[in-house]
Amino acid sequence: MNKFEGRNYCIVTYGCQMNVHESEKIRGELTSLGMIETEDVNKAMVVVFNTCCVREGAEDRAYNNIIALQNLKAENPDLIIVVCGCMPQQRKGKYNLWEKLPFVDIILGTYNISELSEYLLQFAKKKHRIMEILDKPRKDMDVENAVRDDKINAYVNIIYGCNKFCTYCIVPYVRGREQSRNPVDIYNEVKDLVQNKGYKYITLLGQNVNSYGKDLPDPMSFSQLLTQLCRIEGDFKIKFMTSHPMDLGDDLIKVMKEEPKMAKFLHLPVQSGSDAVLSRMNRHYNIKHYMHIIKRCRRLMPTISISTDIIVGFPGETEKDFNKTLKLLKRVKYDQVFAFMYSKRSGTPAANFEDQISEPEKKTRINKLLRLQKIIQQEENKKYFKHSYNCLIKQQNGVAIGITDGGKEIYLPNYKYYNQNYFAYIKVENIRNHKLSGVIDEHK
Repeated sequence: MNKFEGRNYCIVTYGCQMNVHESEKIRGELTSLGMIETEDVNKAMVVVFNTCCVREGAEDRAYNNIIALQNLKAENPDLIIVVCGCMPQQRKGKYNLWEKLPFVDIILGTYNISELSEYLLQFAKKKHRIMEILDKPRKDMDVENAVRDDKINAYVNIIYGCNKFCTYCIVPYVRGREQSRNPVDIYNEVKDLVQNKGYKYITLLGQNVNSYGKDLPDPMSFSQLLTQLCRIEGDFKIKFMTSHPMDLGDDLIKVMKEEPKMAKFLHLPVQSGSDAVLSRMNRHYNIKHYMHIIKRCRRLMPTISISTDIIVGFPGETEKDFNKTLKLLKRVKYDQVFAFMYSKRSGTPAANFEDQISEPEKKTRINKLLRLQKIIQQEENKKYFKHSYNCLIKQQNGVAIGITDGGKEIYLPNYKYYNQNYFAYIKVENIRNHKLSGVIDEHK
């Protein structure tokens, strides 16, 4: 029996779906030691902060929340505090964690999270602080027993890193170059999740999933990987994120259209509606190219749900540039928009660009954008009326609902929920206060 068995741990996660999944791996590491999860840091023997530095806000929140544990550590010297993920990996970042956080016991980067149990045992034995930031993984980062939060959707990494070097983005510096996983390993993991663990959605993850397979000894495309995964028997659907418009080709759209197991959902970050801004961002595409993808997807898959990311207030963004982004929103009519104010990241080219936009102006622009998107979404809700959508039927607060591929909820007020999470078509019959309700479409 080790000293951790039967004791509590708490994980605090910041950032993207990649970090959420890595926290599931951390949970697996701690569970392997016999530990029990708690959400109360006051009851925990081990507190792990899985950090993000893509945006300054997430980095500041993580740092301030770690600092807040200093008094708890003083009261309870046996408390072990771990900081891992992107913040430590950012070697010339905003915070020098080793010097500024002397009460933190273990500091790891992005490449050795799957070895956390070994570091904890080492620390328990020697009682010396540990900091180890690797430039590449020592072993396969996906040889783990993740303990997943969600019992319906499972995240599966397919590629790590990014080669794009957008001028605002810190990811290539903290996640490294693109590194694809072995397709056999991915296939076996998905098969196990579907056939043995009953997952209904598999979400494939990568900073740029469209680059998958280019670096393999026997190269294969992302669309070829998807085709293989769709051959797995079972009642499930496949999603993926994130895509880069430069690399998304007709072969992927064809697979999405023709394969029934492919969710009709696409998250396609545009970042700006201005070609001039896209050029300064080093995005390698223009709005004409982007709209070609949108139009082709909508033509081949009329019910597809499309979401995007937008950065407001990028250095040099003029009022004219910003208005082009608003115009793009009106053209595309996204189902969902994730909008962010530009955040200066040390070590990226854009941090040194002239014509930085003031914070008040960024706030004015993002509020204007979000107001417009709210109006668009309210208007777009009307398109669901009398149409049928393939949904996952589940129970929520005692009521049966259907979840579309894009995450839209459709209530089933007169439906007796018997079965456990399955797919069926729902026809929308009513829209009230922006809420959708419908009935099972027996004709599909």
